[in-house]
Amino acid sequence: MIHRTSHHRYLSTALALLLFITALALGQNATQVGGTDQHSTNHRVVSTSSAAGTFFGTTQTLGRGTVRSWVTLDKDGKPAAIGVTISEAALKTAPTELPSGQPGVEYNLALPAEAAATAFDHVGFGWNPRGHEPEKIYDVPHFDLHFYTITPAERARITAQGDDLAKTYREPSAEYAPAGYILAPGTAVPNMGAHWVDPKAGEFQGAAFTRTFLYGNYDGQIIFYEPMITRALLETKVNVTEYIKLPAKYAKPGYYPTRYSIKYDPVNKEYVVALEGMVLR
Repeated sequence: MIHRTSHHRYLSTALALLLFITALALGQNATQVGGTDQHSTNHRVVSTSSAAGTFFGTTQTLGRGTVRSWVTLDKDGKPAAIGVTISEAALKTAPTELPSGQPGVEYNLALPAEAAATAFDHVGFGWNPRGHEPEKIYDVPHFDLHFYTITPAERARITAQGDDLAKTYREPSAEYAPAGYILAPGTAVPNMGAHWVDPKAGEFQGAAFTRTFLYGNYDGQIIFYEPMITRALLETKVNVTEYIKLPAKYAKPGYYPTRYSIKYDPVNKEYVVALEGMVLR
């Protein structure tokens, strides 16, 4: 989720408060380092339909492997899924030791032009070899995948300081907020925004964190969708799909996902994280 040490402090404070709120509720119920694009391609894997296929965006090196963004179109040329593929070599050789003061690695992965009908512009792909705060929740090696609805230039204007801090926490109207989520205080991050969390997620109910799903907030808008997945879970070669808790309305028109999946492709020896079930909103 958050890649700089100061950002971890924001998250730690917020989640500590969130855990307190969750515990109280249960009691009442009786219970950058930013990478630059290495290269971008328009490589296409074509199906029997002229409109259908998978198109790849940016590819980046991670360890001795690669990560890359992509979109899949159906036979009518409509987006069916967008996602990121992590090669088996990248998972095995992702760096575990980073320069002092660098808690993680982050790349901006541009989506291919064929993804233009979706609501998303690019993916912020993060690798956190030691996880991040709070301890005993997210302090294990994991990947953060931010699917942004805004551009890198728009992200760069998010300072989360001074007058901009109020914009970072300005919530959308209730119908545009993700169902069941809360905008966690203290989670404002420059170049990113603040974070919506699900207090019913397993990691807040005593379960070990293996995967979770967050949203991003800035100036009354939802600006990213974020699957967060541990390295250990990927190593099990899991194949899982979960429905996403969604808002009732969407401010920006485009195709949005209704679920996300984590899968292993034994033929290509790749791990695939996808936003699927795309619906025009």
